[in-house]
This record gives sequence, structure tokens and C-alpha cells, in this order.
Amino acid sequence: MLNNILGRRNDEEEKRKEGRLPPGQSLTNRFPVLTYGPVPKFDPKTWDFRVFGSLEKPMRWTWDEFLKLPTVTITCDIHCVTRWSKFDTTWEGVRFSDLAALVGLKPDVKHVIAHCDYGYTTNVPLEDMMRDNVLLAYKYDGDFIEPDHGAPVRTLVPHLYFWKSAKFLRALEFSPVDKPGFWENAGYHNYGDPWREERYGRRGF
Repeated sequence: MLNNILGRRNDEEEKRKEGRLPPGQSLTNRFPVLTYGPVPKFDPKTWDFRVFGSLEKPMRWTWDEFLKLPTVTITCDIHCVTRWSKFDTTWEGVRFSDLAALVGLKPDVKHVIAHCDYGYTTNVPLEDMMRDNVLLAYKYDGDFIEPDHGAPVRTLVPHLYFWKSAKFLRALEFSPVDKPGFWENAGYHNYGDPWREERYGRRGF
């Protein structure tokens, strides 16, 4: 066990020197599970995903239809507001910018609101969602995402704290105005940049 601890600390120091570990974060080799509320049951026969709002072509997909969309695989680091960071994680899913091109954004879109099971939402600026490594992910490390980690689909926005990568995704709203979500209204920062330690907003706790 001591060797494992020393090895992790050495890895953590290496990542810090490489400039990959944001301030206030610690390396983990595990994948901690943090979910507010119950984990929804996934039924591929009834599950659907839709996009709506300020779009030229609002759309809806069943699970089988969603799996037929083109995918990409990326490797990235992820950082949780609870102060853990996990490095070189591999995800597969639909690139957000490809989906946006498919549905046609109107010029007034400025924000994307993720709508998830049980009414959970979170907000991300459109320009952040349009980065090449932002996905609607449904595979992690080569396998379908496990329920505790957001199955069947979650957003992946790796340059922001991980609560912005919304679990149990059911819809994306394209909005001209910002709409802070569950954790933002509870006191978390509205943006959530790990490198600036934007953990809590003015109403933070």
C-alpha cells in the first residue's frame, strides 16, 4: 500500500510539473462516483434524446438512431470540483459540433442547457461546447458508460469542472439567454474553470 501511495504522489508531482494538474487538485487512479439523487434505469426501447430551442431543425433520436450517428474517440484529463483529477481518460461519442451542424443553430444561440433525467440541468456557453473535444459520450475506456457514471449518454466538457459534464442526458436546449442549472443555483460557479479554481459563485458555500 505504501508503494501505491508513493507511486501516486510521484505521478501527481509529474503531472504538476507538466502543467496538467490544476491548482487545488489531487490525482486519482480511481473513478469516484458522485451523483445527486437516484440513478435512472435505462430502457433502450423507450429512451430518447432531443434537441430544441433556437434551431433550424429540432430533432429527436431513439437509442438505436443515436447509435448510428458518427462518433469520435478522444483522450483527455478530467477534473472534479471535489478536488480530484483523473488523467488520460478515453471516451467515445458524438462530437457536439457535428450535432450542431446537423440541426442548424440560429444566430442568436449563446448558451447550451443540458437537460437530464429527474429535471437536472446545467449550462455551458456555446463557444465552449463547440470545442473539438466536447462530446455526447456513451462509451468510456472502450465500453458503454456504466450507470453510476451517467449511462447511457452524458456530455463531456473536459476543460470545465466535471459537474458541467452532465450525466443521464436526455435533451439539449439551444438558448439565446443563460439559464443556470441545479448546482449553479445551489452556489457553484456559473462557469467552472479548474485552472482559475472557479468552484463557487457569489452565493457559494
